[in-house]
Amino acid sequence: MSKETKPVISYEDSFEKLDIRVGRVISVDLETETFKPTYKMSVDFGKFGKRISYGRFTQHPVEEVKDRLVLGVLNFEPRQMGPVTSEVLILGVQYPKAESGEATFVSPAVNAKVGSKLF
Repeated sequence: MSKETKPVISYEDSFEKLDIRVGRVISVDLETETFKPTYKMSVDFGKFGKRISYGRFTQHPVEEVKDRLVLGVLNFEPRQMGPVTSEVLILGVQYPKAESGEATFVSPAVNAKVGSKLF
Protein backbone atom coordinates (compact mmCIF):
# COMPACT_ATOMS: atom_id res chain seq x y z
CA MET A 1 0.00 0.00 0.00
CA SER A 2 1.52 3.32 -1.02
CA LYS A 3 1.33 6.47 1.05
CA GLU A 4 -0.29 9.56 -0.34
CA THR A 5 1.89 12.42 -1.50
CA LYS A 6 1.35 16.13 -0.96
CA PRO A 7 -1.20 17.87 -3.22
CA VAL A 8 -0.26 18.40 -6.89
CA ILE A 9 1.06 21.90 -7.65
CA SER A 10 2.17 23.55 -10.87
CA TYR A 11 5.76 23.65 -12.06
CA GLU A 12 5.50 27.43 -12.53
CA ASP A 13 4.39 27.97 -8.93
CA SER A 14 7.10 25.81 -7.41
CA PHE A 15 10.19 24.21 -8.99
CA GLU A 16 10.60 26.93 -11.63
CA LYS A 17 11.07 29.51 -8.85
CA LEU A 18 13.96 27.65 -7.21
CA ASP A 19 17.54 28.38 -8.25
CA ILE A 20 19.27 25.05 -7.54
CA ARG A 21 22.88 24.84 -8.74
CA VAL A 22 25.94 22.60 -8.56
CA GLY A 23 28.62 23.73 -6.14
CA ARG A 24 31.94 22.37 -4.95
CA VAL A 25 32.79 22.23 -1.23
CA ILE A 26 36.11 24.07 -0.94
CA SER A 27 36.49 23.90 2.84
CA VAL A 28 34.75 22.07 5.67
CA ASP A 29 35.08 22.32 9.45
CA LEU A 30 33.17 20.87 12.38
CA GLU A 31 31.04 23.64 13.91
CA THR A 32 30.84 23.38 17.70
CA GLU A 33 28.56 26.36 18.45
CA THR A 34 25.41 24.84 16.94
CA PHE A 35 22.94 22.75 18.98
CA LYS A 36 24.00 19.49 17.30
CA PRO A 37 27.20 18.53 15.45
CA THR A 38 27.22 20.40 12.14
CA TYR A 39 29.66 21.04 9.32
CA LYS A 40 30.50 24.57 8.25
CA MET A 41 31.10 24.31 4.51
CA SER A 42 32.34 26.96 2.12
CA VAL A 43 30.83 26.13 -1.26
CA ASP A 44 31.94 27.55 -4.63
CA PHE A 45 29.11 28.04 -7.14
CA GLY A 46 31.35 29.45 -9.90
CA LYS A 47 30.02 32.71 -11.35
CA PHE A 48 27.33 32.71 -8.62
CA GLY A 49 29.96 33.13 -5.90
CA LYS A 50 31.01 31.36 -2.74
CA ARG A 51 28.54 30.79 0.07
CA ILE A 52 28.70 29.39 3.59
CA SER A 53 26.40 26.51 4.49
CA TYR A 54 25.90 24.73 7.79
CA GLY A 55 24.55 21.20 7.54
CA ARG A 56 24.27 17.95 9.49
CA PHE A 57 26.36 15.86 7.11
CA THR A 58 28.69 14.71 9.91
CA GLN A 59 28.25 10.98 9.19
CA HIS A 60 30.64 11.69 6.30
CA PRO A 61 34.33 12.20 7.21
CA VAL A 62 35.67 15.71 6.49
CA GLU A 63 38.01 14.28 3.82
CA GLU A 64 34.98 12.89 1.95
CA VAL A 65 33.12 16.21 2.06
CA LYS A 66 35.94 18.50 0.86
CA ASP A 67 35.96 18.85 -2.96
CA ARG A 68 32.57 17.09 -3.22
CA LEU A 69 29.99 18.32 -5.74
CA VAL A 70 26.71 19.26 -4.05
CA LEU A 71 23.37 20.82 -5.00
CA GLY A 72 22.43 24.06 -3.30
CA VAL A 73 19.33 26.28 -3.31
CA LEU A 74 20.73 29.76 -3.96
CA ASN A 75 17.57 31.83 -3.65
CA PHE A 76 16.37 30.99 -0.14
CA GLU A 77 16.87 33.64 2.52
CA PRO A 78 19.76 32.96 4.92
CA ARG A 79 18.74 30.74 7.84
CA GLN A 80 19.75 31.25 11.44
CA MET A 81 21.01 28.05 13.09
CA GLY A 82 21.65 28.97 16.70
CA PRO A 83 24.52 31.46 16.71
CA VAL A 84 25.46 30.90 13.02
CA THR A 85 23.78 31.79 9.71
CA SER A 86 23.62 29.45 6.73
CA GLU A 87 23.63 31.33 3.40
CA VAL A 88 22.65 28.40 1.16
CA LEU A 89 20.66 25.19 1.64
CA ILE A 90 22.68 22.16 0.55
CA LEU A 91 20.27 19.38 -0.47
CA GLY A 92 20.37 16.08 1.35
CA VAL A 93 18.30 13.11 2.46
CA GLN A 94 18.17 11.20 5.75
CA TYR A 95 21.39 9.25 6.36
CA PRO A 96 20.51 5.54 6.75
CA LYS A 97 20.02 4.49 10.39
CA ALA A 98 21.24 7.87 11.71
CA GLU A 99 19.38 10.10 14.14
CA SER A 100 16.73 12.42 12.75
CA GLY A 101 18.18 15.35 10.82
CA GLU A 102 21.49 13.68 10.02
CA ALA A 103 21.89 13.81 6.22
CA THR A 104 23.75 12.48 3.23
CA PHE A 105 24.25 14.56 0.08
CA VAL A 106 22.18 14.75 -3.08
CA SER A 107 24.94 15.04 -5.70
CA PRO A 108 25.48 14.76 -9.47
CA ALA A 109 26.53 11.26 -10.58
CA VAL A 110 29.29 12.70 -12.80
CA ASN A 111 31.70 15.64 -12.64
CA ALA A 112 29.14 18.32 -13.56
CA LYS A 113 30.16 21.94 -14.17
CA VAL A 114 30.14 24.13 -11.06
CA GLY A 115 27.25 26.60 -11.32
CA SER A 116 25.11 24.33 -13.52
CA LYS A 117 21.37 24.63 -12.93
CA LEU A 118 19.26 21.68 -11.82
CA PHE A 119 16.32 21.12 -14.15
